[in-house]
Amino acid sequence: MALSKVLAGARVVLPTGIVDGGRVIVDGARIVGSLPAETETVDLSGHWLVPGFVDMHNHGGGGASFTSGTVEEVLKGVHTHRLHGTTTVVASTVTGDMHGLAQRAGLLSELAEQGDIAGIHFEGPFISPCRKGAHSEELLRDPDPAEVRKLIDAARGRAKMVTLATELPGGIDSVRLLAEHGVIAAIGHTDATYEQTVEAINAGATVATHLFNAMPALGHRDPGPIAALLEDERITVELINDGTHLHPASLELAFHHAGADRVAFITDAMDAAGFGDGRYMLGPLEVEVADGVARLVEGGSIAGSTLTLDRAFQRAVTIDRLPVEDVVAALSANPARLLGVYDKVGSLEPGKDADLVVLDADFALKGVMRKGEWVVDPQLG
Repeated sequence: MALSKVLAGARVVLPTGIVDGGRVIVDGARIVGSLPAETETVDLSGHWLVPGFVDMHNHGGGGASFTSGTVEEVLKGVHTHRLHGTTTVVASTVTGDMHGLAQRAGLLSELAEQGDIAGIHFEGPFISPCRKGAHSEELLRDPDPAEVRKLIDAARGRAKMVTLATELPGGIDSVRLLAEHGVIAAIGHTDATYEQTVEAINAGATVATHLFNAMPALGHRDPGPIAALLEDERITVELINDGTHLHPASLELAFHHAGADRVAFITDAMDAAGFGDGRYMLGPLEVEVADGVARLVEGGSIAGSTLTLDRAFQRAVTIDRLPVEDVVAALSANPARLLGVYDKVGSLEPGKDADLVVLDADFALKGVMRKGEWVVDPQLG
C-alpha cells in the first residue's frame, strides 16, 4: 500500500488565500485534514501548489479528437491535457448531423460514467450561420426544443452544457428546457442584440461561450451581447487566453467588469493541442495549424485553439499581471462550481479529490497529481 504524502514547503493557493510554506496532506485519492500514521514528505519549497485545472470547453488534444475519435483516441486527448494540469475535462463536440451527434453522445457518456471525462458540451448545431466560425453551415439548424431534448437524452444524464444562438427560433424555449434539466445553457456563436441577450439570460442562460469570439463586437449605440453578458451577475464568461483569440485589453475588460468569480478560462482546444502544427479535421472541416494557430483551410476562420491550461495560467500571471488567486479561481473553482463538481474538485480542501498542480517560481508546470497519483512527478522533472 502506497504511503500517504505530505506536500510541504510550497506557496499553497487556498480558497481563503495564499499560504507561504504551506502543506497539503494526501491520503489515497483524497486530501485530508490530519496526518496519517505513515507518510512520505515531498519537499516543494520554491514552488506553487494550486488545484488541478478544470476545462469546461475542449474538443481534443494530442492529435486526437473528442468529436470524432475512438474511445482510445478520446482517452489519449484527455491524457494529453492531464499532462498540462487539466485534471477535469468536459468533452466538447462540434456541429454535425443529429444522428452522428447522438451516437457521439452515447460514446462520450460512457467515458463520463467511468470518470474519464466530466461530461459533454454540445457546441452546435444550434448556432447562427452569421457567426458560425469553424462550424459547417450546411449542418446548422434552429434550436428546436425537441431536437435539443434528443441530444441531452442521448447523453444519458451526462450533458453539462449546450451552446446556443438564443435569438434563433426556439432559442428561448430551448434555454428554459435546458435549465429545467440542469444543463448549462451557454450563449455563443450568436448574432443577438443586447435586448435579445437579456431575454435569454432571464430565461436561464448562465454562460457566455468564449466571450468576444463569434459574436458582434461591442458598440456604443448597439452594445450587442457582450455588454449584456458582462454586466449580469448570473453569467460566467469563458475566455481563451492564448494571445490569439483576445487582445490583452479585452481580457482586462472582462475581468474588470465581470470580476474574478465570473470568469472561466477554457482552451477550446482541438486535436493539435500538445501535438504540433499540420493539417487536421474539426468535424467535417479541414484545419491548418501553423505556428500554433488553428485556422480553417477554406475561409481562414480561427478554428479552436492549441492551448493548454498551464500556458493559460502562465500567461495570465506573467503577461496579463493578474493576481494568482484570481487565475486559480478562473481555472479551477469557477468552472467546477458551474459543472456541479465543486464538492469534489476545484480547490485544495480536505475531503476533495487530490487533484493538484505544482508550478515553479516562474509558473512553469512541474508536477500534476490526479486522485492521489502523480501524472507528472515533480521529483522526476
